[in-house]
Amino acid sequence: MKHILLIVTGASPQVLTETLFAIHQQGKQFPDEIFVITTKSTLGILTDGLFKQAQLAKLIEDYQLPAINFTEENIWLIEDENGQPIDDAKSELEQTYMADFITRKVFELTSNNNISIHASIAGGRKTMAFYLGYAMSLLGREQDTLSHVFVNDEFEFVRDFYYPTSYNHMIKSKDGALINCKNALVTLAEIPFVRMRQSIDETLIRNMQSASFSQTVASLNSAHKKDLTLEINAKAKTLTFAGIEIKLTAKECAFYLWLLQYSLSENTKLIVDRDFEESLRHSKAYLYILQENSNDLRVFRDTFGIEPEDFRDNLHTQLKAMEKTFVQQSRSRINTKINKLLPNELANKIAISSQKQTLATHYWLNAITHDIKIDVTQ
Repeated sequence: MKHILLIVTGASPQVLTETLFAIHQQGKQFPDEIFVITTKSTLGILTDGLFKQAQLAKLIEDYQLPAINFTEENIWLIEDENGQPIDDAKSELEQTYMADFITRKVFELTSNNNISIHASIAGGRKTMAFYLGYAMSLLGREQDTLSHVFVNDEFEFVRDFYYPTSYNHMIKSKDGALINCKNALVTLAEIPFVRMRQSIDETLIRNMQSASFSQTVASLNSAHKKDLTLEINAKAKTLTFAGIEIKLTAKECAFYLWLLQYSLSENTKLIVDRDFEESLRHSKAYLYILQENSNDLRVFRDTFGIEPEDFRDNLHTQLKAMEKTFVQQSRSRINTKINKLLPNELANKIAISSQKQTLATHYWLNAITHDIKIDVTQ
């Protein structure tokens, strides 16, 4: 098994060498590779201390430590939604990028069962440490650990201190006095954390690679709520549920709205049988909704045999009835998108269900049967 040290840092790269020293001192599993998460503004401080000053190489040489894979490529700069490194993490938006980035990186590492992670929350801003710890709680496995490292007050936040040396090495303290690095005390505290991975729906875990941190938290918090609201935005063609936005095509969104309107007006399930396929009623009702936001020729002309302009002008002589395959395929595509982004328990609350009965198939919206509040924005 490959052992990884994952660490967040800010303006104090010393936490990396301090952590490695403490791991060695306490006889814990030494890492094979290191990954650091930081921001663009602190990259120079990190590379100067660890590489230009060669503090990491000195630590390895002084204590004859095993070789570690750590290059500048192993330094992950937190990125915004366009893949560009952020300069710092002071704004609310940058904090969002930070949370999403850290969660994705932990997801990537924990997806490999042949890797064990030692995550350190000793460096960086407090929110960086929180997000790393939270991501480990969500995704961490039995082989993963979480820790914090600290030094005695005399050496804390001293710029030139990187680790306790095995020989006399004098540096200036915070107040300008000379202190000996040999006398420093470094402590690694392993932090117990609740491993929730086995309790979380596997669909939600898979979605963490693409969903934002806030969306993930919203899903977890909403899973057992009774007062959930489904928001349908016809113009944006989206379903929003438990903080998760599901993008649909115009064709799919119109189908969902049409089935909603039918269910509410008829107060019954949609029955698709021979009579259904011989009636133009459903085609008209569906296309009236679709034309509000789309003139997709593939739907009007290819599926229903009519030009958008003719339908708009009530010239319906060429209009075809809605076929059962159209209903089946629309349900399947919509449910696939819902199931991709929501954990099973939430997806089932707004998916489209069906049930075969002899020569007919019944369709209905679970949002109605589950008494979900539905808000529609045209």
